[in-house]
Amino acid sequence: MELGLNGKWAIVCASSKGLGLGCATALAEAGVNLVMNARTAGPLEAAATALADAHGVKTVSVACDITTDEGRASVLAACPNPDILVNNAGGPPPGMWSDWEREDFIKALDANMLTPIALMKAVLPGMMDRGWGRIVNITSQSVKSPIAVLGLSNSARAGLTGYVAGTSRQVAGSGVTINNLLPGIHATDRAISLDTGVASAQGITMDQAKADRCKSIPAGRYGTAGEFGAACAFLCSQHAGFIVGQNILLDGGGVNATL
Repeated sequence: MELGLNGKWAIVCASSKGLGLGCATALAEAGVNLVMNARTAGPLEAAATALADAHGVKTVSVACDITTDEGRASVLAACPNPDILVNNAGGPPPGMWSDWEREDFIKALDANMLTPIALMKAVLPGMMDRGWGRIVNITSQSVKSPIAVLGLSNSARAGLTGYVAGTSRQVAGSGVTINNLLPGIHATDRAISLDTGVASAQGITMDQAKADRCKSIPAGRYGTAGEFGAACAFLCSQHAGFIVGQNILLDGGGVNATL
């Protein structure tokens, strides 16, 4: 399918690996030029170079902490008028309700709610003036079905979801769409981190922790970054202009719900 994105520019946050890299790869395959961001320069530059070489697109790497004012300014300086914005940031650490203090919630809100909101506010006026834009926020299946040990993530991402629900309807008439992708477990470093925690807590091997988790997924496996990236690229495409303010699960059927 021709996505109609050739020559457009995208900012893809946290895109040196994992789901962010999956999104960047799918967009590059569609001919999108990329400004890629991550905290660590080496892997980021390697990923950007690989995508440029493989797909003939322009790539710019900006190594910074996107959750800071300075980091966001650096990314926006590299691409002040993006056609596409993919918001992404690593989730806060797991724990229990009794573990978290105010400072923990502030960090989670900064990374997973306030940072994407700040980036959206920065790029929306230009998108609306040009009459076209796509914003995709990578959130979590926990927005639909909370995960007890991920209470920090549940809280921050639910706040972002509420913001998008209203804002997306305000900008849709200008040809700009905002939607959220809600990943379940995917074969990324995040999965390794979660499985490590389970293995340690239960005194089992990593393989057993993964096998046990797969039993809870109707698809019987973890998702791939490629599958996730393809869904992101479609939401950014010319075919997705009537999809507004939606929360789309990519969880292998893990959330058991009718709606």
